[in-house]
Formats: sequence, structure tokens, C-alpha cells
Amino acid sequence: MTAVANQRRRAPLISLLAVGFLVFAGALAFRWFTGRLEAVKPGSTETVHVEIPAGVSTREVAELLEQHHVIKDATFFRYYARYRQLDGQLKGGEYELTPGMTPDQILQKLSRGEIIVRRFTVPEGLTVAQLADLLASKQLVDGDKFRKLAAASRLNEPYLPAEAKLAQPLEGYLFPSTYDYKPGVTEEQILQMMFTRWQQTFAADLQARAKDLKLTVHEVMTLASIIETEAQVAQERPVIGGVYLNRLQIGMKLDADPTVRYAVNRAPEEALRFADLQAESPYNTYLVPGLPPSPIAAPGLASIKAALYPEKHEFFYFVARADGTGRHYFARTLEEQTANIEKSQVNATK
Repeated sequence: MTAVANQRRRAPLISLLAVGFLVFAGALAFRWFTGRLEAVKPGSTETVHVEIPAGVSTREVAELLEQHHVIKDATFFRYYARYRQLDGQLKGGEYELTPGMTPDQILQKLSRGEIIVRRFTVPEGLTVAQLADLLASKQLVDGDKFRKLAAASRLNEPYLPAEAKLAQPLEGYLFPSTYDYKPGVTEEQILQMMFTRWQQTFAADLQARAKDLKLTVHEVMTLASIIETEAQVAQERPVIGGVYLNRLQIGMKLDADPTVRYAVNRAPEEALRFADLQAESPYNTYLVPGLPPSPIAAPGLASIKAALYPEKHEFFYFVARADGTGRHYFARTLEEQTANIEKSQVNATK
């Protein structure tokens, strides 16, 4: 048999071996590829927090994910992101991932920016000091630093009277609401975001209404803060607002208990004493006519609107019913007020 014949016989065998090798290699490549598309720990619900800095490259993102053991191969992830046309579209922020997620699921989450949303809620009626305590209890701020920064702030200077010398100039101007924040938020940033929310709330229409009433923004906020701390029932806010405006219009003292509490630093649940009503303070509206120098707490939008759109009536007095409803008796005259006080005392003994 000639050498040529032998070569002809071996050619199909070599071709078959080559094809087999290619098939085997292809199978290995396919297995490798599909393996990289699988989760690190399929079915795992373990939570892993990953902070992606803003503006980093896809390569840097992939390396972070590999370091946190939520993907198998950073290089594969980077090229897969390019294949999915998501290269450069991964958004920064804090993410909650699991080793049970596939690279595709992680890519989708990062490209959509589905970051962890952290929130804190501030209720209406808090002073700056109480707000500092609340945020400190949530480990968001250093309470002392927050109070000092608020006291030194000039954020609301355009709204303050020129002669104002206030211990807490931001009192009343840090709007009660729910806020989203990023980890590492500073005291300065919280002050800014809360004041900005107040500015957005006290918009042009409310400012125009204040001008119609011949009230400054600061006067509206001060009145609203008293309404906020007096009203326990939402429907009574405009009625109470009307009482105080009626008093202001005739130069009658407001006789507002919350202003005295603010002056002597007494908690809402503490009963006022006779000596408290004699306290020498510009916030003691039992002694000093007109509005106090500043808000005494942070009013919500409903109380601001109650100050701007008070109910028109002839009431000059009100007293808590003391029946557990949080409502008040309203009166036009001192005689009616005396009768209402007697009814309130009867309710309190039941």
C-alpha cells in the first residue's frame, strides 16, 4: 500500500477527531459560559449590601461585586454587560443583593438604579431641640452638633425680622415630613433638605396669601406653630386660627398655653403652674401682646393653611373639653368662656 493511500485513509479519522475535539471544546465553552450566567449560590436569600460609588467604570463595579461574592467572574460580568449594551449604565448607590441572583438580575438592578431607600419621618410640632433628639435616637446625627449648626444657620435669614435675635433661628422652618437619604448623610445636609422642603411647601401661592392678610412669612409661621401645638383635632385648626387672628386684630393678648410651655421649657404632658404664667419672656403671650418672636415648633402644611385661611367667626376664646376627644369649646364672650370652663371641669371629673 502506498503512502498516498495511507494518508487518504488517515484523513477521515483526523477530520473526525478534529470535529470531536471541536465539539468537546465547544461543550466545555458552553458549560463555562452558562456556568458564569448562574448565581453564585442558587436559591440563596442571604443579604449583601454593596455600595457602588458614583461614576465608577463597569470594570470597577464588576470587581466590587466579585469581592462581595455575588458574581463568579468580574471579567465575564464586564463583557456580559457590554454584550447586554449596559456598559457604562450602571448607577451608583447602595444596593441590596444576594448570591442567589444571576448576573443578569444584578445587571438589571444596577442599570435601573434600584438602590436601597433609607427614610426618616419627622412628625409635626417638634422644636429644633426635640428634632435633634429624634434624629440622634435614629443615629442619623450628633444631637449637640445638630443643635449648634441650627443655631448658627442663616438659611432663613430673608424671612426673619431685621432685629431678630433668636436662640434658634430655624425654629419652625425645618419642615415635618418623610425624607429619603443616603448613608453618610451629614447634619448640614439634613438641615438643608428640611429647610428646602419648607421652601417648596411655602410656595408662591401661600406667600401671596400672606401678603393679602398683611402678614409676613415669619408671622404666618409663628401663628401656624401655635395652631399646630394647640389643635388636637384636624377640623379645629382653622377655627383656632380664626380665634387668634380675631385677637390679633383687636390687640388682645393671645393667652396661648403652648407659648408659655416654650418659654419655660415644659413638656406638653406637664401641667402649667401659675408661676409659669408669670414668667418674664417674650414668648409668654399671657403677659406680652401680639405674636411671640418666632415659631415655637415646626408646623405642618395643614396648620400653615389654617393660619392663612382661618375660619371667619366671632370667637375670641376656647378651652379644651377634657372629655378625651381632644376637641374644644369655643366662645364669643368671657361669660360664655366661663361657662365652658365649668363644663370642661365637669367632664374632667367623669
